[in-house]
Amino acid sequence: MFRPVLDPVIDSLAWSALVAAVPLLVFFVLLGLVRLKASWAALASLAASVLVAIGVYAMPAGQALSSAAEGALFGLFPIMWIVVNALWIYQITVDTGHFEVLRRSFGRLSDDQRLQAIIVAFCFGALLEALAGFGAPVAISSVMLIALGFRPFKAATVALVANTAPVAFGAMGTPVITLAKLTGLSLDDVASTVGRQTPVLAAVVPLLLVFLVDGRRGLRQTWLPALVTGVTFGVAQFVTANYISVELTDVVAALISVGALVLLMRVLPGGGVSGASRTPPLIAGGSEDAEPAQAERAERDARDAREEVAEERGAVVKAYLPYAVVIAVFAVTQLPPVKALLAHGTVVFDWPGLDVADPVTGEPVAASAFTFNWLPATGTMLLLSGVITVALLGVRPSAAVRAYGSTLRQLASAILTVAAVLALAYVMNLSGQTTTIGHWIAGAGAGLAFLSPVLGWLGVAVSGSDTSSNALFGALQVAAAKSSGFSPELLASANSSGGVLGKMISPQNLAIAAAATGLGGREPELLRKVVVWSLLLLLLICILVALQATPVLAWMLPT
Repeated sequence: MFRPVLDPVIDSLAWSALVAAVPLLVFFVLLGLVRLKASWAALASLAASVLVAIGVYAMPAGQALSSAAEGALFGLFPIMWIVVNALWIYQITVDTGHFEVLRRSFGRLSDDQRLQAIIVAFCFGALLEALAGFGAPVAISSVMLIALGFRPFKAATVALVANTAPVAFGAMGTPVITLAKLTGLSLDDVASTVGRQTPVLAAVVPLLLVFLVDGRRGLRQTWLPALVTGVTFGVAQFVTANYISVELTDVVAALISVGALVLLMRVLPGGGVSGASRTPPLIAGGSEDAEPAQAERAERDARDAREEVAEERGAVVKAYLPYAVVIAVFAVTQLPPVKALLAHGTVVFDWPGLDVADPVTGEPVAASAFTFNWLPATGTMLLLSGVITVALLGVRPSAAVRAYGSTLRQLASAILTVAAVLALAYVMNLSGQTTTIGHWIAGAGAGLAFLSPVLGWLGVAVSGSDTSSNALFGALQVAAAKSSGFSPELLASANSSGGVLGKMISPQNLAIAAAATGLGGREPELLRKVVVWSLLLLLLICILVALQATPVLAWMLPT
């Protein structure tokens, strides 16, 4: 049995940590400075980690390669299995025209750009993050905002800043699922802790969006609908992550928050916007003594408009149908009899050629066994949801298959990247590299809780993915927590919660926003616009986590 040594380099933890960090440095330099494609940077980093594992940590070559293979398989299943099927459902809505119907329905909710920013970028963006992630919310939200009359630069900025609070539970909970798997922590504990951190961001972000759109006046006039949206999103995120379903966290939060906003706009005069005109504008050219012919035309136009609205309502119902199907399928799978039946589709087996002990306890590591839960997997449930959606919308099977093929082609590079990053994470974790770095970082002492979100933020800022950041640094955070006396769940969750704030400044997201809005080449301007908000929100999370590590806010954490 291979048992790693924490200080293989001249018996020094500091020098060993420096060498162990080489694969991460390779990844960040190639991605951030050389600007190599993410897939190639990940593969180069994987090669570096294997060389360090074999040459420095004396891990048998067979076990090093075996751990890489296990990590790559985990990257494909369940992670990319979730992403592919989620994005397939979205692709179906685009191909059938239902997504365009959805866009028009948002435009009719309000003609106030400040509220439109909340509805489209925050609420609908969260729904897109829940189902797709990987840059889709920024691209789609910014294009929709431009269609509603936003200037391209403002649309891109709003979409980038809005893509924060939902990220930790994006792609049906993929980041937190990955975090729990690679750290060996309970998924329920990790999700519950993250669900007690990101809701604080959710309460703040809509207020920030209306400030970005209309400055202090926007904040002064629309603070109530912004606050209601943020608070309801945060509460729904907390409740769903803690008591209902990790996978449905962002779906439920997005729908609840937009529902609360629409209700507020219907109940309060002016939609809760102070200073809003309560008198509907006169139609240009109209008057009280219009001639009968004009009155007849107006009545006919109004009748036609009512008929169009009735037809549109049916189309809107179909546009929302895929999301209702996803919720229904996942709700049914939570029923005890159904859950017990699906559990029969789980296969657990010892990973071949892998016999590794924990460097501290000497006990066999959990990663030596692989869990293949093909039937109850989130991705499988999304595939089922997609099949049901295809049937209910009357989509031809051939069209559905073409959409699936298009989704696979679109995600080809992402699939390779995720598989390589997870392979890298497994090699670093099982060879002892991550544990060495974690024990060295634990030297930060009492300041570790404050700094832990920064590590996640850096990981996402470079990789563009909270999932990748959790894969790279999750186990490191746990190792540091165990060495310094902090809660492993707290620091692991802080990695994900801090990571979401690096999303808006990552080169990948900036490039996506610029390309979607026709601002190619202006990525540096976008970066300068959003980096301050990224840092301020990061400071908020750092303070929150630091206080949660003390009796001041320890009551917020699950017991």
